[in-house]
Parts: sequence; structure tokens; C-alpha cells
Amino acid sequence: MITKNPFPVVGYHGSSMFCDREKETDKLSGNLRSGLNTTLISLRRMGKTALIYHVFNEILREKQSICLYVDLYPTRSIKDLTRQLATASINVLPQKKWAGKRFLTFLKGLRPVITYDPLTGAPGVRFEYSAQSDYEITIAALLNFLNDQGTDVYLAFDEFQVIASYEEGNAEAMLRTMIQPLNNVHFLFSGSNRHMMTEIFNSSKRPFFASTRIISLPPIPADSYSRFIAEKFIENKRKISPEAIDFVLEWTRRHTYYTQSVCNTLFSSGGREIDIHSVKEICGEILDEQEKTFLQYRNLLTGNQWQLLMAVAKEGNVYKPHSGEFVSKHSLGTPASITRAIDALLTKEMIFEDSDSGGTYYSVYDLFLSRWLERQ
Repeated sequence: MITKNPFPVVGYHGSSMFCDREKETDKLSGNLRSGLNTTLISLRRMGKTALIYHVFNEILREKQSICLYVDLYPTRSIKDLTRQLATASINVLPQKKWAGKRFLTFLKGLRPVITYDPLTGAPGVRFEYSAQSDYEITIAALLNFLNDQGTDVYLAFDEFQVIASYEEGNAEAMLRTMIQPLNNVHFLFSGSNRHMMTEIFNSSKRPFFASTRIISLPPIPADSYSRFIAEKFIENKRKISPEAIDFVLEWTRRHTYYTQSVCNTLFSSGGREIDIHSVKEICGEILDEQEKTFLQYRNLLTGNQWQLLMAVAKEGNVYKPHSGEFVSKHSLGTPASITRAIDALLTKEMIFEDSDSGGTYYSVYDLFLSRWLERQ
């Protein structure tokens, strides 16, 4: 019998494979049950999508309701958003709810297309727009349809910051106007671009200003993650030393995706007892496997951008990129060239901007890339 790896890298696999997040789960579920729309902000791959599914799972265990997850990352317009929402709705709501004139009212601008999973062959449905469709009426009708289901509906829009770049310049105002009168649909807006999400929900000039409670998602506490990792090895009659776990958490900076990835690889290695030397070897192998990809990044950047990227990686977090000490230490260019390089790297999502008690800082987005650059 093949043992299932207890460290999934993507997706939500139930509460038994979900580490901690008790505080965030209680806060999010409490807000949604109380009718408080909430904004969840975190770095990409920090586990926010799994957290959303975990919260929905907890809500569904306690009460009969409808939970919908809509990924906005691939969308570029309100039309795309409507298509994604319609697809999510028909795949979750009971079939009987889709009968009658109300369904046909909002569906008239869309046509269903039968799809099949390329791996399992399982059938599914997605929606495409008819040639002549009024998508503003369509999404308004769909949201009202959800509001009239006779139960609470919890709707998560993931990567919500993309709405700011929609083709329709008034997309935020349009959606805010449609959402405001809904009494039974409760919204969770999540995003990975802290700057843009903060602008959308905290700027007094934006339609969503002061409309939600905002929650940030920090790394999982070291003690909780350490216990989780140890327990999963023990449950499978394996051992991993405390020193090995400490190294994993320090090396991955407790960033969920990278921690899970390293632990997944360690577990897959088949070793009955994992020590710190095994961990270091696995970490090195992970970086070696991705070296060709990382080298390709070099061709996408100018010399100044690559030099700054390496400098940021070697420092970890850079609070003062224009300081004389930092510039001299890494042989960087003029303040103006550094500013241009920072802007370019932010746009290409090679680095990100965040803040803590020490102030605003820059860090490399891909932690594996960061660790690889440290070796150069």
C-alpha cells in the first residue's frame, strides 16, 4: 500500500493535513458568520487559499450554507469574473436550485460548455459569453440569485487585486454597487499584492474603502509548525530530529509553500530517520534541480537588475536599498539606477515590498531562487 505524503504542496486536503492557523480560522469564520465582509492579505504561496477552504470546511460542518471560491487571477474583466462566478456556482449549488426563470434570467448572456478533466475524464461545466450579452446585468442577476437562496452564502474572491487593472475602468465601483444591498451573501476578498490590496480597501478615494475587516496572514509560528512536522513523521513510523526541523523552518523562513515542499521531498526520500545532514542534502538537490530555470532569469534582467536581485537575496530583507553601506557592499550603481531596478523587479515580481516593526523592506519573491542566489 502506498503511503500518502502528509505534506501536500498545493490544494487543501482536509484538516488532518492542515497546520495550525487556529487564530486566523477563528477570526475569519467568526467575521463571516457575523456578516462582516473580510479582506485577507498575504504573500503568494503562504497558504491563504488552503486557509479559505479550511474556513469553508469549518463553516459547513456547523451549519447548512453555500460556500463558493472564485479565483480571479486569470481574469481581465468583469465579463471574465462573471464567467468564473457562474462556473463556481453551478458546480456547488444543488442542481434543483438551477431550475426556473431566475436561473434563465442571469444565464441568458452565457452559454454552458461541457468540459472533461484531462486526467480523470470527469465531466464539468464552464460558461462562455454569447455574442451579444450585457454582462453588467448578468453579474447583477447572478449575485441577486445567490442572495435569494434561502441560506447564507459565503463567497471568496481570491487574488482580488487584479480587479484594479480590469478593462472596465469602473470595475471596483460597479462591483461595490452590486454587493452593497446583498444581505445573505458574505464576502471574503483575498490577495497577494499587499500594496494594491491596501490601496483598494484603505484609500478613501476607492469604492471599497472601509468596507471590510482586514486580516494579514503571517508565517505559521515555529513551535506549531515544528510539532506538526514531527507528528506527521511519527504517524508514519518515521523520525526527524529536532535539529533537522529547526533547519527546515529557518531555511524556508516558515513560508508555507517552501516548507511543505522541503518536507514533501524529505518524506518522499524514504529515509526512516531524517537528520540535519539529510535536510541540507535535500535542500541542495532542490536548488540544483531548478538551476536551469534560475539561470534563464538572468537573461530577462539587465545587469543592474540582476546585481540588485543578488544583493537583496544575500541580505534577506533590505530596508535601506539606497544606503551607502548597502550600495558599497554590493557594488551597486547610482541611487537613480537602483530606483529603476527596484521598480523593474517589483513589476516582474522578482522581489516584493512589505513592512514590519523595522519599516518597509524588499525581499526576493521566490525563496528557492533567493537561496540559490546566496550560493553564487
